[in-house]
Amino acid sequence: MSSIHPTALVDPGAQLHESVAVGPYAVIGPQVRVGEGTRIGAHCVIDGRTTLGRNNQIFQFASIGAAPQDKKYAGEDTALEIGDGNTIREFTTLNTGSAQGGGVTRVGNDNWIMAYVHIAHDCQVGNHTTFSNAATLAGHVEIGDWAVIGGLTGIHQFVRIGAHVMTGFQSRISQDVPPFVTVNGNPPQVSGLNSEGLRRRGFSPERMAAIKHMHRILYRQNLTLAQAQAEVERLYDRAEGDERVDAALMRDFLARAGRGIVR
Repeated sequence: MSSIHPTALVDPGAQLHESVAVGPYAVIGPQVRVGEGTRIGAHCVIDGRTTLGRNNQIFQFASIGAAPQDKKYAGEDTALEIGDGNTIREFTTLNTGSAQGGGVTRVGNDNWIMAYVHIAHDCQVGNHTTFSNAATLAGHVEIGDWAVIGGLTGIHQFVRIGAHVMTGFQSRISQDVPPFVTVNGNPPQVSGLNSEGLRRRGFSPERMAAIKHMHRILYRQNLTLAQAQAEVERLYDRAEGDERVDAALMRDFLARAGRGIVR
């Protein structure tokens, strides 16, 4: 049987794997689904049509699956989907989606989400990300795999943060941030590549060199965004192996840069 503290309030309609642990005074609503090995701390509230995968750890006082903070929300049946192996610390808030934004907020696998983080409606968070304390995502934000979001960073609605990006402390980000870079400030500026993060993830010197070349195209050659996109496309056509994968990641990201990019 699930290890449910006697003071916890778990709706009979909720579906919890038999290995799930629920702490004192937690509240779990009728549409919640929780997978194997997940631990839910004291005083957590998990509501809405929320699905939690395997081996997540939700610390005390988190609010998971509440209705979106969107004045247009009129009680539509929207959802929050959280994958496996995530750590969600104290006082975090993750909301369900909105009808206008596709209806689903998603968080992938193996994410480290620190205290007071807010992930708003319709956000799409990848895998292996880190959110430092009090980082805040407005609605419809996309966060790529392995991104690191610095403490007290605020990200405007509809902004996309590319894979392997690192944002600095207290950054205010209102345009898309391409993959692989470090960005900080208010207004934000790209200060270089996230070289240390890439090295820690095992990127070879050849991959690093190819990524540095793309960085020079975007930030050192005084090209327009359209010209830089054309150069990245040419790199993609010539590249092979991992370098081709990285060029495709950059090419596809720039193709969707509707808000422009931080430059």
